[in-house]
Amino acid sequence: MIRALDLTYYIEENMPVYPQTEGPKIKEICTMEAHGFREKLLELYSHTGTHMDAPAHMLDKGKSLDDYEIDQFLGRALVLGINGKQITRDDLWGYKDLLKKVDFVLFKTGWCKKWGQDSYFNNFPTLTLEAAKFLTDLSLKGVGVDAISVDPVDQSEFLVHKLLLNASMVLIENLNLDQTENEDEFLLTVLPLKIKKADGSPIRAVALYEY
Repeated sequence: MIRALDLTYYIEENMPVYPQTEGPKIKEICTMEAHGFREKLLELYSHTGTHMDAPAHMLDKGKSLDDYEIDQFLGRALVLGINGKQITRDDLWGYKDLLKKVDFVLFKTGWCKKWGQDSYFNNFPTLTLEAAKFLTDLSLKGVGVDAISVDPVDQSEFLVHKLLLNASMVLIENLNLDQTENEDEFLLTVLPLKIKKADGSPIRAVALYEY
């Protein structure tokens, strides 16, 4: 038996988006009354909502999402419940054996409780460079966080992004991990839209528990 848990936020107008980017525009173009069917026009950034970063997002010659095989976007995931403003190498060290057995690590910091609030964008937990380097030494497909970025929004060098993306990982941001537990393990699917030369894409992130 399999139980599915959705880890994804709705895409809707007036939703939280990265500072200085525009929110999605969703326009009803066709209606039942006028056309006999419904269809919407969507206009949104490639990093809207629960989304995935490709190396091409930050690296001049980095892979785009369509450069990966489809199995890059699914695998065993481990949730690590870590509180605090930064995720350090020491936080990860005790989990090193578990991390060697999974494809994704997802950091549950509790920040998703702030989704929809102005405080969501300020002082959220990020990874230290030492923690990011520790993760690059593992055979991970990707790293996910329950905040808007793996780097602080008030710096422009994006050092953690670049370190992880240089290891050919994908990064998953704005996850809703509220219903997961520390050390949860499950099959994770994080399928992006099949966009040519995609630097990123909204995804539908789903945890599949076997029981």
